[in-house]
Amino acid sequence: MAEPGGAGSLTGVHDLVQRVLAGVSPLPDFPQPLMDALGMAVAEDVHAEVALPSFDNSAMDGYAVRQADVAGATPEAPVRLPVVGEIGAGQARLLALSPGTAAKIMTGAPMPAGADSVVPYEWTDRGVAEVVVEREPQLGQHVRRTGEDVSVGDLLLDHGTVIGPRHLGLLASVGRATVRCRPRPRVVVISTGSELRDPGTALGHDSIYDGNSYLLAAAARAAGALAYRVGIVPDDPRTFTDALGDQLVRADLVVTSGGVSEGDYDVVKEALSELGTVWFGKVAMQPGKPQGFGHVGEDRIPVFTLPGNPVSAYVSFQVFVLPALRRMMGRLPYERPTRRARLTHPISSAPGRRQFVRASYGTDRGGAFVQPVGGHGSHLVGDLAASNALVVVPEEATALSAGEMVQVLCLDEDF
Repeated sequence: MAEPGGAGSLTGVHDLVQRVLAGVSPLPDFPQPLMDALGMAVAEDVHAEVALPSFDNSAMDGYAVRQADVAGATPEAPVRLPVVGEIGAGQARLLALSPGTAAKIMTGAPMPAGADSVVPYEWTDRGVAEVVVEREPQLGQHVRRTGEDVSVGDLLLDHGTVIGPRHLGLLASVGRATVRCRPRPRVVVISTGSELRDPGTALGHDSIYDGNSYLLAAAARAAGALAYRVGIVPDDPRTFTDALGDQLVRADLVVTSGGVSEGDYDVVKEALSELGTVWFGKVAMQPGKPQGFGHVGEDRIPVFTLPGNPVSAYVSFQVFVLPALRRMMGRLPYERPTRRARLTHPISSAPGRRQFVRASYGTDRGGAFVQPVGGHGSHLVGDLAASNALVVVPEEATALSAGEMVQVLCLDEDF
């Protein structure tokens, strides 16, 4: 990937993504309690240590019988059997059944030895001392056999599977109390700018509310990370350096916004450039041209320095930070996949830059379509909030026509 060079040199989006992925590593895995593992990627192949079901059991409330004892039963010619006991789920006292007898049995209760079928209540008179059977079951009917769902040794979850509620229920059902996973990355988000104010406070004539830290922290949380918002840091290099140093103890990754362009008060760039471990450059993309990535502190914590305009910051997060977080969590694919959709309105683009256009993605009778939302301004956070997708305009394209099939990043979909 190109290093910062002469004026006008631009780094490709793909090149920076590859640099980022090479600069972060998966977090060490360890056993996690099941509920804490929800949404995490499994770091082992999980095999069943018990069968499901673990014993033959009844699939119905009814009577455990030998099928031969009730063969031919009809309403006109019922079969009568003495009831010798009752078997409840978790309360099995009757372990064996003699020929020519029946036992009441509840759903999930273990089948007694000697019984091979279950007669549902609906086929009987629900007798207590004696039961009248008016319909015969097939051999083995209404019996759940040991291991018919899961056998001992079956592969339940592949390495890398993201655990959802159904996986969690399966793990619990086979007795797993923990599962090895990579933890959620701890992401520290820092907004810089002396003009910033916290929401809920009064604004001066030259101040604005800090939306970026909320935007980026929420994006990190939506990606599966633990996000920590840091209070606003003014445009002072020493103050920024002190704030960053204080946060590294709880960070697996740091994201800053603002202070990375060419201005006199771009304190992030000024402070981190002295370390020599953070790359700053211009990327061939719009929005989000000024970028920085590297490592800070003794533990070499990855740091992303994103532009200060909200749309630029958010797009940069999706393109660069999200793949890093997914690599740290062991989730594949690293990059958000694209879809193809029909463009509803034409788009123009500067040559040599990959443009990410805010858009609304949907479907109609003609299939998937995408409609641009708002203008090109990187400050238009209202348009960003109204979007659910980004149209990706390739570097070599200067215009896309209405009706053309284009590449789209769907922002609200898990993958």
